[in-house]
Amino acid sequence: MEKNEHFFYVLRCRDGSFYAGYTNDLKKRISMHNEGKGAKYTRGRGPVELIYYEVFATKTEAMRAEYSFKQLNRAQKEQIIDKKEKTVHAAAEKL
Repeated sequence: MEKNEHFFYVLRCRDGSFYAGYTNDLKKRISMHNEGKGAKYTRGRGPVELIYYEVFATKTEAMRAEYSFKQLNRAQKEQIIDKKEKTVHAAAEKL
């Protein structure tokens, strides 16, 4: 991964809930979530699993995608994730 990549990502928590976020280092950020050092929301809900992500050229674009995702209802979020989940699992194994 290049330094100038910006990620919007979605995690599935142990309780089945979703967490959406932004980072410029996806592998490190997922590790932080699983170590209990990530977002307050994911503490106590781990381990988390990466189920979706997109790469953007700028932080602004990635954060815009995160915001848009958070405006959706659960069914809409699941639709987006279901379309991409198989691809993300394959890519996540390379992280």
